[in-house]
Amino acid sequence: DGCGHTVLGPESGTLASINYPRTSPNSTVCEWEIRVRPGQRVQLKFGDFDIDDSDSCHSSYLRVHNGIGPNRTEIGKYCGFGFQMDSLITSKSNEVTVQFMSGIHTSGRGFLAAYSTTDKSDLITCLDNASHFSEPEFNKYCPAGCVIPFADISGTIPHGYRDSSSLCMAGVHAGVVSNTLGGQINVVISKGIPYYEGSLANNVTSKVGPLSASLFTFKTSGCYGTLGMESGVIPDSHITSSSILEWPNQTGQVNIWKPENARLKRTGPPWAAFISDEHQWLQIDLNKEKKITGIITTGSTLAEHYYYVSAYRILYSDDAQKWTVYREPGVGKDKIFQGNTELYQEVRNNFIPPIIARFFRINPVKWHQKIAMKVELLGCQFSLGRAPKITLPPPTQNKNDEKNADFMDDFIHSVKTSLQTDKTTFTPEIKNTTVTPNVTKDVALAAVLVPVLVMVFTTLILILVCAWHWRNRKKKTEGTYDLPYWDRAGWWKGVKQFFPTKSAEHEETPVRYSSSEISHLRPREVPTMLQTESAEYAQPLVGGMVGTLHQRSTFKPEEGKEASYADLDPYNSPIQEVYHAYAEPLPVTGPEYATPIIMDMSSHPSTPLGAPSISTFKAAGNQAPPLVGTCNKLLSRTDSASSAQALYDIPKGQPGPGSADQLVYQVPQSVAHPTVSEDE
Repeated sequence: DGCGHTVLGPESGTLASINYPRTSPNSTVCEWEIRVRPGQRVQLKFGDFDIDDSDSCHSSYLRVHNGIGPNRTEIGKYCGFGFQMDSLITSKSNEVTVQFMSGIHTSGRGFLAAYSTTDKSDLITCLDNASHFSEPEFNKYCPAGCVIPFADISGTIPHGYRDSSSLCMAGVHAGVVSNTLGGQINVVISKGIPYYEGSLANNVTSKVGPLSASLFTFKTSGCYGTLGMESGVIPDSHITSSSILEWPNQTGQVNIWKPENARLKRTGPPWAAFISDEHQWLQIDLNKEKKITGIITTGSTLAEHYYYVSAYRILYSDDAQKWTVYREPGVGKDKIFQGNTELYQEVRNNFIPPIIARFFRINPVKWHQKIAMKVELLGCQFSLGRAPKITLPPPTQNKNDEKNADFMDDFIHSVKTSLQTDKTTFTPEIKNTTVTPNVTKDVALAAVLVPVLVMVFTTLILILVCAWHWRNRKKKTEGTYDLPYWDRAGWWKGVKQFFPTKSAEHEETPVRYSSSEISHLRPREVPTMLQTESAEYAQPLVGGMVGTLHQRSTFKPEEGKEASYADLDPYNSPIQEVYHAYAEPLPVTGPEYATPIIMDMSSHPSTPLGAPSISTFKAAGNQAPPLVGTCNKLLSRTDSASSAQALYDIPKGQPGPGSADQLVYQVPQSVAHPTVSEDE
């Protein structure tokens, strides 16, 4: 009569003295026989130990034995108030006996302990909470039986649980471990929140909690998505029931609470059975096998109809003909799931291990007034094949085999379930594919080749365009100085607008004409020499010019007259050679005509017809060669008031009638010339 909370699972469990955590009664005794799989050993861990030791463990104590029965041997005898036992007690076989004796005493809570097989090195007890561990993330093994009435939790998934909550009890509430089987938990610690919600899940009630410094959540496989009741993925035709409630209201209108109304969070009435008995059911066809990990239920959600289901069974099938009732591994009876306690609250139950089936059926066994409910299924896609059949050797007549027969049946069931459900972490709404493997490879190959071919063709097109563009530019460059006959005189005006007024690459002083250059000129023989105050024109094309020639400038005609040279007359002077900044130097190898420079003197009042134009080219060397030969007249401009004539330069190396004196610069042909006086 001294046994308290006890859950003995096939691999782990929890046991406590009677009335724990309050003072245990006098003169009580309890004995637990623990058995695990053959070949395994048992380890025992105490979460709390508080036994009166006033008589040196004579009448009140806890004793642990190797084995069961009369042949057992003692491992140890323990007592004491607040006794701390950090180390684990380990057996020598797969069987252990724990004996608790309570004599005459006035205080002492008794004890709470957990056990597991020795391969679970990270075993904890149901009393451990997150504040006992400093790591931000850790793995622990929770024993079976941690849904205990004397422990509290606050919070829910996915928001998290308060750090003062029992880790294993919160794991059961979250659906990551089973209260019957225990299991591994992966805990993540994070910053706390101001408020923790309460909920009912897996027969564990989570309470509302206040602010805390930290909280914890669990890492899971991710197979907890909704399967389509609320969203409508499951069509109405796939939701059926044993019966439908139909009844007229006060106005005479017939209300039909059809099975398709049993969608969670759907407004309006729920599904309700016409007859409320244990033979009613709600069935859902998932269209193909799914991995079902949980279910959420509510009542009618109508205040005027206070109906809900408080307990139910779960059945599943692959063909809707042969049905299997859900049972937990190691338990020889159907599992009854706790349902709702009122009509609004959502209650969640998880299936550990998960159910693999296409057809899912809910069989209410308890209800309030009438059977009425709304549901949603949790889980994900399942694409693995069926589990292989497990064959066992013929049974022997050995007594030890008979003793473990029930255990082996439970173990085989759990192995089948694990084979079916391992490695399944797909999301709930993955669409199926009907593409054959060969087609899939072709599609992948095409997906790679098409972009490559597009890039190759694009590159070829770009190369051809660039080559064509470069060829055109080369042609234009070669014919730069072959001016069209129809606009030779106005060529400079058209080109000048494309030159920058100021070069951004060079910052040197502008070019001015030297006095020595001006001294070569005679009055009335050359145009007025001009000074450029700023480099408004483009860079000269001729290299090896006079030292005073600047890279940025050529020549800019002045608007007014220069005081010393205003009356110079360029028309009576023989043709002289002038350096010009825009002409290309002629090659040395042979004679070649240079581009003529046209001066439009039609606006000059004293311009005589047939006035020769002035050559702008200079042969290689320091001295200009004499110009010999005749000058040909150019075509006159048809759009001018009085036609002006210009002469071609004579090829270099030929004698000419002009003077050998060299002129350095020439007035640009596109600029209007100032009127000069003939007085000088």
